[in-house]
Amino acid sequence: MLTQSQPNWIRGSTRSGKTTRLVNQFCQWVEVRSQQNRLSPSTQGRRRRRDSERSILVFAANDDNRSELADRLAAATDGRYPIQSKTPLGFFQDEIILFWPLLIGRLNLRAQFPVRLRPETEQELATRLWRSELDKGSLQMLGVSEYRVVRRILDLLQLAAISGTPLEDIPAILEQGILLPLTQREEDGESVEDSAINWTDVGNLLLGWRGWCLERGLLTYGIICELYWRYLLPDETYQQHLIRRYQGVLADDVDDYPAIAGDLFNFLLDNGAVGAFTYNPDGAVRLGLNADPNYLARLASRCQVEILSDRAQNNLGAVYGEPIVETVRDPMYMLSLPESVQLIQTMSRAQLLRQTGEAIAEAVQSGQVQPSDVAVIAPGLDAIARYTLVEILTSKGIPVESLNDQRPLISSPTIRALLTLLALIYPGLGRLVNRDAVAEMLVVLSPTRDWGLLTLDWGVGEEFASSPISNHQSPAIDPVRAGLLADYCYSPDPEQPRLLPVTNFPRWDRLGHSACKAYEQILGWIEQQQSQQQQRLIPNYVALLDRAIQEFLWKGSNLPYDQLAALRELMETAQHYWEVEGRLRQKSGGGDSDRDTIERFICLLRRGTVTANPYPVRRLGLSSRAVTLATIFQYRASRRFHRWQFWLDAGSPLWSKGGAATLFGAPLFLKDWSGEPIREQDTQVADEQRLRRILLDLLGRVGERVYLCHSELATNGQEQSGPLLPLVNASVPVNPDAMS
Repeated sequence: MLTQSQPNWIRGSTRSGKTTRLVNQFCQWVEVRSQQNRLSPSTQGRRRRRDSERSILVFAANDDNRSELADRLAAATDGRYPIQSKTPLGFFQDEIILFWPLLIGRLNLRAQFPVRLRPETEQELATRLWRSELDKGSLQMLGVSEYRVVRRILDLLQLAAISGTPLEDIPAILEQGILLPLTQREEDGESVEDSAINWTDVGNLLLGWRGWCLERGLLTYGIICELYWRYLLPDETYQQHLIRRYQGVLADDVDDYPAIAGDLFNFLLDNGAVGAFTYNPDGAVRLGLNADPNYLARLASRCQVEILSDRAQNNLGAVYGEPIVETVRDPMYMLSLPESVQLIQTMSRAQLLRQTGEAIAEAVQSGQVQPSDVAVIAPGLDAIARYTLVEILTSKGIPVESLNDQRPLISSPTIRALLTLLALIYPGLGRLVNRDAVAEMLVVLSPTRDWGLLTLDWGVGEEFASSPISNHQSPAIDPVRAGLLADYCYSPDPEQPRLLPVTNFPRWDRLGHSACKAYEQILGWIEQQQSQQQQRLIPNYVALLDRAIQEFLWKGSNLPYDQLAALRELMETAQHYWEVEGRLRQKSGGGDSDRDTIERFICLLRRGTVTANPYPVRRLGLSSRAVTLATIFQYRASRRFHRWQFWLDAGSPLWSKGGAATLFGAPLFLKDWSGEPIREQDTQVADEQRLRRILLDLLGRVGERVYLCHSELATNGQEQSGPLLPLVNASVPVNPDAMS
C-alpha cells in the first residue's frame, strides 16, 4: 500500500512544469511501492496481492491530454504500475454503466442496458417530446430560436448535475439569479407586461425529460452526472468498490474539472488514497461550460502546496505577460510593445486574411520558421477565414491543421450524395429529393478518371487540366452532364422518385461513353438495392450506406483524410440514431416505420446539425508538420505551444466574450455563487477576468513572436472596437510600405 503524509497540490502558470512534476510524483510513488515489495514475503505477501489489484486513477481535462499524460506515465515507469486513465466525464459515464445494475435496484428502473445519447440525438428527442410546449410559445426567449431554447434548457440540466445541484432546485435558482427582460402582449385591448419564460415550467419539463429517458434506458451527460453524484457516489456498496479499486489519484489541470469531481477526490483522500493535483490560476478554459475552478481549489487546504516559478520558462508570458495585460487594462501603462509583438494591419478583413496567409507563407519559405511552429488563433473562425487561409497556404505546399474543426456533416458533398441515395432507394421519401441534389449525387458517385483519358472524351482545355481543383483527375460525370441527366432522366415522385434510362435524354449520344457508362452503373446499382429492399434483404439504412460507400467511394483505395473522417462520422451517427430508434420502438411496442426513421435522420443532418467527431479525432502525425488553425478555446484546451502565434482579428470585441464556450446560466451553478442576480456589471467583470486569463495563457504558449492581425473594418463593414485595441495602437506595423 502506498503511504503519503499529505496529498500534493502543484500550482503554477502555463508551461511552468506542472505536468512534469506530476509525472515525477507518480515515479516516486512507484519507487515507494517497489521498496515495499522488497519486504519479507512472509509478512507482506497478502498485502502485495491486494495492492496489485488496486491502481492509480489518472485524470486529465480532455481526451487528447489524457492520452498524452497516460503515455508519459507509462514511459516514465516502463509500464510497471497499473493506471486507469480517464477524463472526469468519461469516468462518470463508465462508472454509471459498470454499476448500472446497482442503480436499477435503487431507482426501480427497467432492467435494460443503457444507451448514451449523443448531443444531436438528445436535441432532437427533447424537441419532439416538448413539441406541444414549444408550439404554445410558453418556452419562448426573446431573440432566441427554438433550437437554442431547447439547447439552453438541456444545458441547465447538465450544469445542475455537474455542480451537484438537485434538479428540483433549478427553477428557484433561475428565478433568483436571472433578470429576464419583459415582453409586451395584448390582452383585452391593453398592453400587459409578461415574463418571457416561466422557470417552473422549465423545471417540470426537465423532470419529465429525465424520467422519460430513464424509463427507456437513455443516458445524456447531464443525467449521467446526476446519477453519479446523487445516487452512486453516496452508495455504501459503490464506496467500498472505489476503495478496493484505487489507492491513489493523479489529476492534471483540475481548474478545468466539474465540482462533483472535487467530491470524488475528497472521498478518495478521506479513505486513505494518495493524491497529487495540478492547478493553473491562468487556466480555467472550461469555466462557463462545466468547470468550477474555485471549488476545486479548495482541495489545496488539505494538501502540501508546491508553487512552481515561471521565470525560467522560455515563453513571452514569463517576461511580458503582466505588462501586456496591464496595457490592455490601462493603455497608458506601456507606451510601446517589445519587438516580439508585431502588427499586421489592413483596412478590410479580406485584405487581412490575404496578408496574414502571405506573411506565414513567406516566413516558412524563407526558412525563418517551420509550419509546425506556427499557430493562427482567433476568437471565432468563420468558414471564409478558414477557407482563405487554407487555400493560400496549401497552394504554396504548406500543410494546415484545423484544430477540432467541427462543421455540419451536410456541408460535405459526399454526405449529401449518400443522403440523396437513401431517399431514392427507400419509398416515401421523394419530397426530400430535387434535381440539383440528384445532379450532385451523380458527380460525387461517378468514378474518377485520369485526366489524360478524360481530355479525349470531353474535349476540355488545358486551363482546367492544370487547375489545383482537378488534381489531374475528374469525375466521369462532370457537373454539366450531371445537370442534363437530372433534367431529362430524373422522374420526381413523392412516393418513389426514379432515375430513367440514359436514352430518355434525346441527345444522349452527346454525353460521351464514360458518362453514359458511369450513369448506367449508378442506375443499375440503385435498382438492385430497391429490389433487395422490397424483399427485406437490407437490414437497415446503416447497412445500405455501408454498401454505397464500398461500391462508389472506397473500392480498396485510400481516401483523403477529410472525406474519410466525414464518412466515419456519418456511419457512427447513423448507427447511433438507428440504435436509439430501436430502443424507442421497444418501449412503444411497434413505433414508427423505417421510412419515418430515415426521413427524420436525413432532416436532422440537413438542418446543419454538428455531430460528434469520429475517433480518432485528428490525423496521425499531421500536427508535427502543419500550421495550426484554431479558435482561442480550441487552442487553449489543446495545451499546445508554438514559436510564432498569429492573433487573427485582434480588434474584435469577441476576445473578451465567452461565446459558445459559455452556457446560459452557468455562473448560477458555481459553488461560490453569491445568490444575487447576475447583472451587467457582473458580466463585465467576468469578461475582464476571462480576457486576462486568455492573454496570460496564450503568451505562456508562444516562444518567440506574436503577430497582432488587425483590420480596421470588420466583415460587416463596421469599425473594430475590441479590448485589444490598446495593443494594436502600441504596435508598429510589419514592413508598413509592403503592407500598405
